[in-house]
Amino acid sequence: MNLREKTAQGLIWGGFSNGMVQLLGAVFGVWLLNILDPDDYGKMAALVIFSNIASVLQESGFTAALANKREPTHEEYNAVFWFNIIVGIVLYVILFFAAPLIADFYNEPVLCPLGRLAFLGFVFSCFGTAQRAYLFGHLMVKQTSIMQMASITISGIVAVCLAYAGLAYWGLAIQNLVYVGCVTAFAWYFSPWRPSLPKDPPPALIATLRPAWQMFGFSSKLLVNSLAFQFNNNAFGVLLNRFYPGGHIAGIYSNARKWDDMGIATIGGMIQGVAQPVLREAAGGESFIVPTFRKLLRFTCFVSFPCLLGLALIAEDFIVLLAGEKWHESALLLSMLCIYGAFSPVVTLYSNLVISRGRSTINMVIGLLNCAFVWGGIIVLHALGYNLTEMVIFYVVLNIGWLLVWQTCARRLIGLSWWHAFKDIIPFFVFAFAVMAVAYFATQSLPISWLRMFLRILIAVVLYVGSLWIARAKILRESIEYIFKRQ
Repeated sequence: MNLREKTAQGLIWGGFSNGMVQLLGAVFGVWLLNILDPDDYGKMAALVIFSNIASVLQESGFTAALANKREPTHEEYNAVFWFNIIVGIVLYVILFFAAPLIADFYNEPVLCPLGRLAFLGFVFSCFGTAQRAYLFGHLMVKQTSIMQMASITISGIVAVCLAYAGLAYWGLAIQNLVYVGCVTAFAWYFSPWRPSLPKDPPPALIATLRPAWQMFGFSSKLLVNSLAFQFNNNAFGVLLNRFYPGGHIAGIYSNARKWDDMGIATIGGMIQGVAQPVLREAAGGESFIVPTFRKLLRFTCFVSFPCLLGLALIAEDFIVLLAGEKWHESALLLSMLCIYGAFSPVVTLYSNLVISRGRSTINMVIGLLNCAFVWGGIIVLHALGYNLTEMVIFYVVLNIGWLLVWQTCARRLIGLSWWHAFKDIIPFFVFAFAVMAVAYFATQSLPISWLRMFLRILIAVVLYVGSLWIARAKILRESIEYIFKRQ
């Protein structure tokens, strides 16, 4: 297949798989929300940042580093495999003994044994990093789709059974372990690559790890950027548990963030699965890189804006109908977070562009600056007496505005002009926002929640597709033509 065919196939499978994964996650998530309380989710939210940071340290940016190579060797995959296992085990030992300190920080004694269980997730994950990197680098999106859907189904069934058994937050921790374990097992099944043992350790082990060290100059910048991303995403999870003991406020935010993240993952995961490999190949001819990036940018905006702004439109009815009145406080937060979420896949695309150009230092600096502004802003706002809603507004505005920083980098790296970037982004946002506004005011007076939500979705879909068709949006026509051509 040529680059265009591979990109289209990757987007189709990526969109299907991420959509199904998030749909399955939503089904099990709603089921669990009706069984568990905000405090249960709050306790897990306090530990997420530690697990995520450990996973990032264990992976160390090698997945992207391998994908950025045109033809990675067996030795490079092997070095990454053994490096991940060594680092993963060392990190778990450190966190195992640090668990009492984490519990003291939050003044929650149960977090000590809960953390020691939850942290096993990244140990399971480290055994499949090289295999997942192989699937990613070779655009094996179909296999990755099956892997994710099967894993979310198995872990969701386990979590629901444990919740009914009364294990509460323990069930959430075990759900994550089962999911990671299944992903690792399926990655081994689908990837043809297998590690090899050093013949004469420890000297041979040092030689085995040498290719990983040679890639570390590139991957270390991605590592720092990933750490900043995790600190950014989990700032509220850490600080809210610290500011408001008990976990209720953190649980309310965690629920809103979970649904927003599902929407982002559906679109962003589809883009993430193809962007870096495709942009890497397009970079072989400089005349192709700007048109390729702009087409990906238009497609991202075309899909992301209506989906995430649509979720913001139905947030209140969605939360109350599916999860119950006890989660009503999450609805407004979800609506605000979805506005940021609409732009998040666009940021993902820009980030992959920078990585594909081999400029991981830029990613690192941008990530660190963004993280510093997020944490500093939330801490200052809390000290000045502002509430959670106002903190979330600050977070949303900052992260949308940060897109200007990414565009500045894209302009310098590939010559993408501000006019072309705005031309590719703004029309889709205007169309989507206007459509959601019409759908909102047209159904505001309806007293029946489920009917109001259904009509808002129906009106939004018809108006969005219809208005883009009338406006002769090329990306809509190309998408329809490709789908029918494939059929």
